[in-house]
Amino acid sequence: MNTVMKLFLSMSFSGALLILALLIGTRLLKDKLSRQWQYYIWLIVILRLLLPFGAEINLLGKTYQTIDQTITQAAPLSPQQDASDSPKEAYKPDANSNNNNNKTDDPANITAAKLTFEYTISLLVNHICLIWLAGVSGMLIRKITIYQSFTRYIKAGSSPVSDIALLNKMSIIAEQINIHKPIELSVNPLISSPLLTGLLRPCIVLPSADISEKDFRYIVLHELMHYKRRDILYKWLVQAAVCLHWFNPFVYLMSRKITKACEFSCDEAVLAKTGSSSAQDYGETLLDAMAAVGKYKETLGAVTLSENKQLLKERLGAIMNYRKKSKTIRFLTGVLTMCIIITAFCIGVYPIVSIAAPNAANPSRVPAESNANDTLSGQAERFYKAGSLQLFEIAFSGMDENTQNAWLERIYKDEETAFFSVCVDQLDADSPLIGRLAETFYQDGATAFFSILADCMSEETLELWLDRALEDRKHSFQSVIFDALRIYDKTGKWEKMENDLEQELEKQQLEQYQAVGVTINGKKYYYQGQLVNIFLDSRPDSSFYTLNMNPAGTANIRILRGEDGQITGAAYMTEEEVTELLGGMEDPDNEITIPVEIDSIKSGESIWLGTYSLAEDDRVSYHVSAESGQTLVVGFVKAGQEQKQSFTHYNAYVNTVQDGILEIHSDDFVWSVKSGEYRLFVRAEGGALTGVGGEVTIIKSVP
Repeated sequence: MNTVMKLFLSMSFSGALLILALLIGTRLLKDKLSRQWQYYIWLIVILRLLLPFGAEINLLGKTYQTIDQTITQAAPLSPQQDASDSPKEAYKPDANSNNNNNKTDDPANITAAKLTFEYTISLLVNHICLIWLAGVSGMLIRKITIYQSFTRYIKAGSSPVSDIALLNKMSIIAEQINIHKPIELSVNPLISSPLLTGLLRPCIVLPSADISEKDFRYIVLHELMHYKRRDILYKWLVQAAVCLHWFNPFVYLMSRKITKACEFSCDEAVLAKTGSSSAQDYGETLLDAMAAVGKYKETLGAVTLSENKQLLKERLGAIMNYRKKSKTIRFLTGVLTMCIIITAFCIGVYPIVSIAAPNAANPSRVPAESNANDTLSGQAERFYKAGSLQLFEIAFSGMDENTQNAWLERIYKDEETAFFSVCVDQLDADSPLIGRLAETFYQDGATAFFSILADCMSEETLELWLDRALEDRKHSFQSVIFDALRIYDKTGKWEKMENDLEQELEKQQLEQYQAVGVTINGKKYYYQGQLVNIFLDSRPDSSFYTLNMNPAGTANIRILRGEDGQITGAAYMTEEEVTELLGGMEDPDNEITIPVEIDSIKSGESIWLGTYSLAEDDRVSYHVSAESGQTLVVGFVKAGQEQKQSFTHYNAYVNTVQDGILEIHSDDFVWSVKSGEYRLFVRAEGGALTGVGGEVTIIKSVP
């Protein structure tokens, strides 16, 4: 967001410089330049304000590099010892350095100052972005509301002209200037002057139909010229620039200048069509238009014939002095236009490319930054220990690949998923580093870390990992990969594949259960005709394929699996196995029940239900349902990560509508993630949820 906002501000700044130059230039050369040129030249400024174009080397790019170099080289770098390659060791200054030297000579302090400065700027830009969005929304709503009020007013007081003679005259005038689309003609006695409104359904509105033939011809010709030149569209384009750059005072000057230039330009276009000999008659028509009885002023959605008296005086002077420009003036005008276009490119915008690769933009800095990784690693150590995600992210982004790899391995060892997530955001999609880490996590069974990497993989890479997970029968990784593929699922291909796979696995599992004497009826499990109390089918990592508990049952059954994961049989659980599974479940002091009662959840919204301490071997059960909706998600997020747009969830259950029922029913699973503080959430996916209710139970393990 910072980069986007900086880019936008640079567009506004460069646009302001161009506006200032044009205001000065047109004021000095007003009488020598065509009025139409003075009108259309502002399109270059509008494009400068709306589009981020610019030369590779430009004024703002050089300015940014100068500021960046000033911050980086705020003080001379002192000699330093060779820093350790390990991210665990902080930077240490030269032992032979003078202790009385100013501390600003310490490269670590310089880097810290730079990182702190960048972080402060980042926070400031985020706040500015929110203020800007609020201003844009307010301006758009206001202008749209005014326009709607204006159009309702015009329509309410207008009546269509039915005089065939007038309509025929207007059709003839339209044909003369090559307009073949039907234009409506109406009368509204309350408007202040003739005007043209409507872009898709254009309509000329007159204060009165009782006007002379000469005035009618000039009025209609003027308004039709506005339509032919798409002045209404031009006017809305200006308003878009004003709304987006509402904080820039120069855009308001530009808007007033364009509004004024629009009428001068249209007058010149009319005289170019009728000839300079008609200037006096056309001027008299403008004077007659001022006698209109209406009081309602036009708005941004229309173009008019007359304005205020001062502008009218200027227009009359311009009309009477109208002369066709010589070839020399037209040639010089073309040269001036090219100069303005080149200036717009040379002013440029915020240099995104140079920021992504500062050394490429400024090769002279490469030798001075050869030890930057050592310094950044030392600063990263401080931020890591202090738990500062934002500052650590800035430091990490400046390291080379080897140093980044060392940090990622350390973060993985420490099981710090929050730091790992911000680091991965700095890596390129499908980079070799991501591939190596994914292989490690896959071999270790670290699905939480693998899921973070999966969000950075392309669809082709995810498909390869899915094939491998399917071949290896790693169900947890399959779920993670399918979840990451959702952003590419434009046609529903992956969702259908996931559903088909789950149905096939359920079918196979049911057949395997039946082969060893287990049958299922709804949520009840039977073993050789006996209703089962505890039904346990666990993986080698202590997670569950299935864990079902029914207090009415009389048998405790566990499924036996071979080394290849295939079911080999079923057996009664011993008392020791039951005790080990249930632990302190019977102790009410060790049980926490969290009620879930939510009327509705918006699509994509997460509702947070509190923070809870979870330790390894704790057990959690979900009984949550929704009356309507598409997908219900319930799970835990590590405290501190909940504000991330894409947070990592743990032991989350996802349920979509099946047979008209949207319900998550999981009696028990063992908490196998690192002990800590976690926040419980309920989330709606693929549409809003209503009538969400039930409970989540946490059963603390007994030490």
